[in-house]
Amino acid sequence: MAPRRREDWRAGSCSTVMQLQNKVALITGGASGIGRATALLFAREGASVVIADVNESGGQAICNEIVAARGRALFQNCDVTQSGNCKHAVESAVREFGRLDILFNNAGIIRRATVVDLSEQDWDCVMQVNVKSVFLMSRFAIPVMAEKGGGVIINTASGWGLTGGSKAAVYCASKGAVVLLTKAMAVDHGRENIRVNCICPGDTDTGMLRAEAQQLGEDTNQFLTEAARRPLGRLGKPEEIAQAALYLASDASSFVTGTALVVDGGGLAGSV
Repeated sequence: MAPRRREDWRAGSCSTVMQLQNKVALITGGASGIGRATALLFAREGASVVIADVNESGGQAICNEIVAARGRALFQNCDVTQSGNCKHAVESAVREFGRLDILFNNAGIIRRATVVDLSEQDWDCVMQVNVKSVFLMSRFAIPVMAEKGGGVIINTASGWGLTGGSKAAVYCASKGAVVLLTKAMAVDHGRENIRVNCICPGDTDTGMLRAEAQQLGEDTNQFLTEAARRPLGRLGKPEEIAQAALYLASDASSFVTGTALVVDGGGLAGSV
C-alpha cells in the first residue's frame, strides 16, 4: 500500500472526529466567560452539556444556541455553594442524558483586597464559591461517574493559585486550595478511573477581569494594558482556556491526572 500523503492526513479524520462524542458534561459558571466558551466548544465536540449557573437568562441563551445548532443542552439554575442545588444539578444531568462523564468546576468570583481591607463576609463568599463548590459538586458527581466506569473532573484554579498576587489575598488562598484539592482528589479516585486536573489561567478577557479594575478603582483600559504585560503580550481569550479544558476532558489526556495546567501566555515564566 502506498504511504498516505501529508495532504490526505490533514484532510482526514483528525479534523472531523468529535472528541467528546456521546459524553455528558456539566459545567458550573457556564453562562459567561470561560464557562460559556467551554460549553459551546464541548457541544461542538459532541457532548451533551448541562449548564449550571445562577444567571438564568445567560445560561438559557447558551442552551438555546447549542440546541439551534442541533446539539443537546440543559440549563440548571444552581447556586454552587448550596449542597441541595449541586445534588440536583448532577441528578438533572443523569435524568436528562443518562450519565455524567465530565464535570467542569468553573464557577468563581474574585474580591481584590489585602487581608486588612477584606471583610469577613467577602472572605467567606469567595471561599464558598471558589472552593466549597468544587467539594460539593465533586461529592455528588464522583459516585455517578464511578458507577459508569469513570469520568473526568476539571477545576478552574488560577496562576494565582501557584504564586501570590497583589491585593488578592482571599482569591490566591482559594485558588491555591483548588490546586491541592485537585491533587488530593486525583490520588483518591484514580482507582475508580476518574481523572482530576485543574487549569491555571492567566488574565483572560472576561467580564470578571474588568470587574477587578472597578474593585481596585483603576481605569479599565489601563488595567487591561497592564494585565497584558506577559511574554505573549496580550490577554488570553475564553476560547483558548476552553481548548485546554477540551484537552483535559478528552482521551488525548488519558494518562494525565493530578496536574495543574498553566495557560497564561507565559505570565508565570517571565515578563517583558
